[in-house]
Amino acid sequence: MNTIGTKESTGKGAQVISIIFHPLLIPVYGMAIIFSAPTLFGYLPFTVKKLLFFIVLINNVLVPISLLPFLRYRNIISSWTIFKREERTVPLIIATLLYSTTSYIIYRFPLPVFLKSCIFAAAFVSLIVTLVNFRWKISLHSVGAGYLLALVLLLSFKMYTPLLWYLISAVFAGGLVMSASLRLNFHNPHQVWFGFLTGFFGLTLFMMFF
Repeated sequence: MNTIGTKESTGKGAQVISIIFHPLLIPVYGMAIIFSAPTLFGYLPFTVKKLLFFIVLINNVLVPISLLPFLRYRNIISSWTIFKREERTVPLIIATLLYSTTSYIIYRFPLPVFLKSCIFAAAFVSLIVTLVNFRWKISLHSVGAGYLLALVLLLSFKMYTPLLWYLISAVFAGGLVMSASLRLNFHNPHQVWFGFLTGFFGLTLFMMFF
């Protein structure tokens, strides 16, 4: 009984972690990291921070969430978790288009290149994941974990600022997310690690060249 109870509590914990670090929330966490870290970006006017935060929140979190009931009603997805690879195609295309729209909106503002590049890179990574999904299923949660870790490292490197606690938090959160995906049997280890590397190197390579 104790073993069963432990497994159930572990499974519930994994579900909570998956919700907290849902891929749709990653851009919001990214903005929070950039604006709270002790770098020059932390001194941007509050109105600028609020504007960017709400653009990302509305366009890349609330709009996709609001479309899920329609996708479910039209039987484009069979569950809210969108477990099947084939059912992820349309949501991923929508996400890529929304990231592209956000990139276009932000491009028009006089913002630091780093901030713009982070959003552009999110659209780039989303496009890569969409293309990969046509042939192979990968962990979208792990993609987000890799993206956040790369974001912290690049922010620290480009701003010449040690962000030790941010780095430790990103590594710890990434470990939790990847473990949760395996615990819930959503993905196998190859899909989890490939997703993480896609998010990590997708952002890193884009930021290195743009």
